[in-house]
Amino acid sequence: MQYWLVKSEPGAYSIVDLRRDEVEHWDGVRNYQARNLMRDDMEVGDRVLFYHSNAKPPGVVGVAEVASEPYPDHTSWDPESPYFDPKSSPDNPRWFMVDLRYVDTLARLVSLDEIKQDPALAGMVLVNRSRLSVQPVGAAEFHHILDLADRPDPLV
Repeated sequence: MQYWLVKSEPGAYSIVDLRRDEVEHWDGVRNYQARNLMRDDMEVGDRVLFYHSNAKPPGVVGVAEVASEPYPDHTSWDPESPYFDPKSSPDNPRWFMVDLRYVDTLARLVSLDEIKQDPALAGMVLVNRSRLSVQPVGAAEFHHILDLADRPDPLV
């Protein structure tokens, strides 16, 4: 099993939305490195930290799992979609997505500041100024963040 972190702005799609929908396609990824991670490395059953970006404060709010094999992102072919890419087509898809399934909402948000201050998480891609919307997470990092969510917030 592999572990991941995906970012979403809560105003666009939040952990509450995923809990309501149960399973949702993860569309709109328009960074080649993030796309390659989804397309080439994600597997059904992998666990995912759900991260609210552009929030105050930003942080990990829940857990999901990869619920499908990667498949072409059809929103790239729709001229009405904000994710439209005229260079992508059904015959030559440029962008891919996976389905995510809701697993849990954390007891509390684990903020980016808390993550940055924790020596056990110093190696996370997230901490190293990555803006990737899909990024790998080590197993120890994944479980450490879940443990932090069950403790009182040390930054309060």
